Amino acid sequence: MDHTTVLALRAKAGDRRALEEFIRVTSPDVHQLCRYLGFPSDADDLMQETFERALKALHRYRADGPARSWVLSIARRVCVDATRRAVRGRRLQERVEAHAAVDPHWDRSWYEVLELLAELGPERREAFVLTQLVGLTYEEAADVVGCPIGTIRSRVARARQDLLDDAGVDAALAPDGLAG
Repeated sequence: MDHTTVLALRAKAGDRRALEEFIRVTSPDVHQLCRYLGFPSDADDLMQETFERALKALHRYRADGPARSWVLSIARRVCVDATRRAVRGRRLQERVEAHAAVDPHWDRSWYEVLELLAELGPERREAFVLTQLVGLTYEEAADVVGCPIGTIRSRVARARQDLLDDAGVDAALAPDGLAG
C-alpha cells in the first residue's frame, strides 16, 4: 500500500496530521489537473472544491485503489461539473438576451428552470412537467402519456434526482418535497 493511501486511511480514522499531509502531498497533482481540465483562472477554487468533496466522502473511502487516483477522480468530476455550469451559464445568458424583448416579465430564474428541464431526458421531462408544473395527478399524467402510474412515479422521482444533481444540490439537504 502506497504512502498516500496510508495517509488517507489514517485521515479517515481521524488523524488530523495525516489529513494535512494527504492534502499537502496530493495538492500539486490536483491543482495541475484542475488547471488543465477546468479553467486556469479557477484552478485554486476547483482544487478547494475537490478537497471539500474528498473530505465529505473520506468516510466512504475503502482503499480499493490508490488514494491518489481516488482524489484525482474527484478533481476530474469537479472540473466536469464546473465546465457544465459554465456552458449552461453561457446558454442561459444567450437565452435571456434573446427572449428579453419577447417577454420582459420573465426573470433569469425562469430561464434557469428551463435550462435545467432541458437537461432531462424527454420521458422524465414530460412526467415532471405534467405532474409538477401543470399540476396533473400521477394517474392523470399516466392517462395522458399512456403508461402505468408506477412508470410516471418512477420518471418523476428520477427527474427530481436529476434536477437536484444538475443544480448541484445534495438530496439530503434539499427542502422537503424536492427530494422525493
